[in-house]
Amino acid sequence: MEALDLARWQFGITTVYHFLFVPLTIGLAGVVAAMEAAWIRTGNDTWLRATKFWGKLLLINFAIGVVTGIVLEFQFGMNWSSYSRFVGDVFGAPLAMEALLAFFMESTFLGLWIFGWNRLPRWLHNACMWAVAVGTLLSAYFILAANSWMQHPVGYEIEDGKGRLTDIWAVLTNSKQLVTFPHTIAGAFVTAGVFLIAISCWHMLRKQHTDVMRSSLKVGLWVTAVASIAVAVSGDLQAKVVTDQQPMKMAAAEALYETERPASFSLFTIGTLDGDEELLSIRVPRVLSYLATGDFDGEVQGIDDLQAQYEAEYGEGDYSPNIPVVYWSFRLMMGAGIAILAVSVVGLWLTRRGRTPHRRWVWWIGLAALPLPFIANSTGWLMAEMGRQPWTVFGVLRTSDSVSPTVGVGTVATSLITLTVLYGALAVVEVWLLLKYIKIGPPTSEEVRAELEPPAADEDRPEPSLVY
Repeated sequence: MEALDLARWQFGITTVYHFLFVPLTIGLAGVVAAMEAAWIRTGNDTWLRATKFWGKLLLINFAIGVVTGIVLEFQFGMNWSSYSRFVGDVFGAPLAMEALLAFFMESTFLGLWIFGWNRLPRWLHNACMWAVAVGTLLSAYFILAANSWMQHPVGYEIEDGKGRLTDIWAVLTNSKQLVTFPHTIAGAFVTAGVFLIAISCWHMLRKQHTDVMRSSLKVGLWVTAVASIAVAVSGDLQAKVVTDQQPMKMAAAEALYETERPASFSLFTIGTLDGDEELLSIRVPRVLSYLATGDFDGEVQGIDDLQAQYEAEYGEGDYSPNIPVVYWSFRLMMGAGIAILAVSVVGLWLTRRGRTPHRRWVWWIGLAALPLPFIANSTGWLMAEMGRQPWTVFGVLRTSDSVSPTVGVGTVATSLITLTVLYGALAVVEVWLLLKYIKIGPPTSEEVRAELEPPAADEDRPEPSLVY
């Protein structure tokens, strides 16, 4: 393998790994803030115990996410220095905003929330977690703005062979960004909702902490159902924007080689995905046309026609991505999303009007749903990023021209192996910590009320000296 291949593998592994934590952090921050607000409004200790329990899991996930995110950004200088030099003036602006504004906002108010339980007024303490939730949304917005610029570059010009930012507002309000952000955030709340469902079902299966878990389960089901609908609506809008801006990606998602009007959607295909050895393909007529254009009779361009168009525009080369990866990522993402919506709807029906299911298989289904949002998130990003190839910045900079010219195979291989092993160790730590505190469960009413007692004054503490 060449250094380019290894650099792509390394960035892909670290990105997908990091994105396992990000959606859960974004979704859980809002859920924990809402639970604490419910406790303040009702005075019900159940919500306070739930806040403490889910808040602890949020802190564990946040810490691991920060570590993996920092390493991720270092790779722009390590393996992709040509890319960084070419677009650093544009790409760096939203990333700087994320670090200086959003991340510091998250970490500062999270620290106040952790240490301010018995030192801050209740409303102010809750406001700290709401600030964390807002900070996570801002962080996501700025990072997605940078990524959306790579998908659909706007607000820049090429000067002396490098990209120069001319309109930051155009970058932040990119049409690609305006559909990607709500889709990603909705997916984050789906992730948090399913996390609540699965953990609550595990405790309900063991008949532990049922008061807290019953309330948490209800919250998780509603969050998942509403967010799943938002994912579907925003995903539909995103598909139409992708078709307009990156038609090759949509063609690859269907393995559509010839332009069709109307175009059918294949639920799955057994064969080579090039039409030469298609053994079985189950198709739904006209659905791809609607997904791509909003019209059941709409035309969808094929890979071969787009390849000829791009060769005429950009020169010789292969402008199609890895078709099997994009094709199956699209279906795994959609399949996981449909399964999640089904779980939430069935769960809301089974728990309606305060009912508690008594059949164990109900709890097992809820627990088994835990991997689904992570599968959907990961495959969605694979489709988005792999479907853009061979471009790093679509239509402007190719991936082959973005890699560091002086970094050899040995160097990239060493960092790839090191980071993979390190991330594997972090995964073990993350899972161990989560399982430990999940098994412990929420604190009792007596424990949480004791923690809310104001700190005792230390009469023996000397007055601070003004002389050092």
